[in-house]
Amino acid sequence: MEATEQLMCQPSDSFNPLITTSFQVSCILVISHVFHLVLKPLGQPGPFAQLLAGVVLGPSLLSRVEKVKDFFIQASSAKYYQFFSFFCRMLFMFSIGLETDVPYLKRNIRIVSIVAGGGSILACMFGGPFFWLLIKVFDVTKDRLAFYLLTLTVLANSASPIVIRMIAETKFDTADLGRMAIYSSLVNEMSCVTIVSALSAFNSGGRLGGAILITIVTVVVIFLNKHLSYFFNKRNRNNRFVSNKEIFVIMFLLTCLSLYAEWVGYTAIFCCFLVGLMFPREGKTARTLLHKLTYAVNTFILPIYFGYTGFQLDVSGTFNKLTIALTILMILVSAGTRIVGTLAACHYLMIPWNESLILALLLCLKGNYDLLLINTNPNPDPVWPADVHDFLLTVVVINTLIIGPVVAILLNREGCNAQYPTILEILNPESELRILACVYVPRHASGHMSLVSAFGGCPSAPIRPYMVHLVELPKKRKSKLMYHQLEDGDQYSDEEEYGGNDVIEINEALDAFILETKILIYQSKLVASFLTINEDVCNGAEDSRVCIIFLPFHKHQRIDGKMENSMEEIRAINQKVLRHAPCSVGIFVDRGQTGFQQPHGSPCVQNIAILFFGGPDDREALACSKRILMHSKVNCTVIRFLHKPTASRSSNSWINDASHRDEEVIMAISNIGTQSEIDNAFVETFYNRYVTQGRAGFIEKYVSDGQETVTVLREIADTYSLFIVGKGGRGTSPLTSGMSDWEECPELGLVGDLLASSEWDITGSILVIQRHRHSEPDGGFLDD
Repeated sequence: MEATEQLMCQPSDSFNPLITTSFQVSCILVISHVFHLVLKPLGQPGPFAQLLAGVVLGPSLLSRVEKVKDFFIQASSAKYYQFFSFFCRMLFMFSIGLETDVPYLKRNIRIVSIVAGGGSILACMFGGPFFWLLIKVFDVTKDRLAFYLLTLTVLANSASPIVIRMIAETKFDTADLGRMAIYSSLVNEMSCVTIVSALSAFNSGGRLGGAILITIVTVVVIFLNKHLSYFFNKRNRNNRFVSNKEIFVIMFLLTCLSLYAEWVGYTAIFCCFLVGLMFPREGKTARTLLHKLTYAVNTFILPIYFGYTGFQLDVSGTFNKLTIALTILMILVSAGTRIVGTLAACHYLMIPWNESLILALLLCLKGNYDLLLINTNPNPDPVWPADVHDFLLTVVVINTLIIGPVVAILLNREGCNAQYPTILEILNPESELRILACVYVPRHASGHMSLVSAFGGCPSAPIRPYMVHLVELPKKRKSKLMYHQLEDGDQYSDEEEYGGNDVIEINEALDAFILETKILIYQSKLVASFLTINEDVCNGAEDSRVCIIFLPFHKHQRIDGKMENSMEEIRAINQKVLRHAPCSVGIFVDRGQTGFQQPHGSPCVQNIAILFFGGPDDREALACSKRILMHSKVNCTVIRFLHKPTASRSSNSWINDASHRDEEVIMAISNIGTQSEIDNAFVETFYNRYVTQGRAGFIEKYVSDGQETVTVLREIADTYSLFIVGKGGRGTSPLTSGMSDWEECPELGLVGDLLASSEWDITGSILVIQRHRHSEPDGGFLDD
């Protein structure tokens, strides 16, 4: 009853506090958007504009006016502010846990922990003397342990939500630097929450029992979510998303857990994050949660949360020489220890100094858990002076307002100079491979998932695959699709009109694939005109920093084995992507049931042939095979075509790799040049690393012209389920001379076009690789 009365308008208030709170939230959103429009051209991200909007609207500026203050700052509206803060915190921490890249965190937990702990440990070392200074200045006599933990948290904590949004808006969330900063801040903040909660629990017997109960309830909620997710996925087998009622059940469990944790006396930050982290990623339930939460969190919840953080700043209570000096000193101690400690940790890990500085500054951002502790009294009755709250709040907000713009400038400058692998040839075979697969219809999805399965067959060689469903925007539509529009109950939104049943079929295939292979594919949908969709594909590949784009062929195999043209528009899009792609490109000619199949779960071994004629594209194709041959269900054989050096070498005999010595494997071709030397060195390295270890086969075939090459290809047509070949440059080669007479699809190159021809009786699929090429001033492309 008391809680209800607190949420009702009280006679002493001039306005209803609910109206006041709603209007304040609206003003924060409007002003933050205005600031963002002004500051975005200067390279400043959204969180800075939102914090600044809260400061402008708060008691430090506009609310100093008496009428504005009477409207915005009311005692009875404090409960509403606390509820909004609790609700926002619960949702975005659950969303952060749901979006966490668990495989990346497992692979890099040591590096991330060292970076996170370097600055925090140094900050705690300087926090002791600073704590004694503060208790003397502010005359803190009670709950000194709580005040000590609060001081250390303000010095050592890093606000992961601000770091995540800062990284995301500067498009560094797919870069190694950005991901390291995100997970370092998460490890730092969750460590602070755990340590402070543990020390508080052991300091009081009653609180220890509450902590144990919270742990038990969290485990129960995680267990329930797992089984509810599987149940909802099966229940909605023919739908793209689960219903709002089913999402409400999951949100209800999360809210109950969060309310219980807050009621016991702990923060629900870690519980919500842990529930999101352990939530099953495969299936419709996780897709629906991400779909609904991502837009809401990024567009409304976090801006409101950041704006309210700035709104709480009140410099009037700390505007004197002593507190100003202490504020500056504490900011210097916090930022200085964090920067020095992080730089030392990065030096130990041999991270470049420019990236180390950005990491250090990002980890200096504050405004989440530390702010929660500042606004929470250790006892029901206030035991600290009011100026302690204002002082610490000023330190947190001013610290972020100063460091935020600096780190944004450095991130934008780093983005201009950032380099990431755009070709497989220079990529370490054991480093993470990023793939973007483009599909139009469900049969494209099945073929590309087979490739993803082949690339993701080795745990020591991680893979991060993206799949984008390309849908044509009808010409009659004047506006583009808003991706966040979802079904409302049983009523489908406008988005469901795009893609039709293909959307559901592709989602079903992806769900089954992820469940079987445990390879998580990050799915999205792109709706645009086919005249410009290639630009969106290239921009998406660049933003995701992928190393290779896989495109479907514009023909598909009929039941009789012939290739039939299905969508001519796909061919034009493929040609545009090949010309303008920011990375290597592969066109996959899928032969359906007779071609390459998914290796995961297959009872038989897939035989793959890599056809090597020489040149940059063939080297890229050979580099592509380094990933595939790691799969236990794949048997790779490299077939190198060499020109006959003399007439005496006219025999087209197969040369067994076991009968060759290392020095006899690499044969010089007749026209020795720079490319041939690079080819020889690359093949030799491949041979020594993989062939001699028995992980791949190697065959050399001597031919004199294109006719003999065609004869060899006919002999092996039924031997392999997949042929990988480079597209080839514009120059002529004696190995393929005369083969242009069959040319039908130049985008596949001479060999790829021949293998994909309907005139050939071939059952295997074909993957044609083009290495990344740089644009020429005239719009053409340089041959490597």
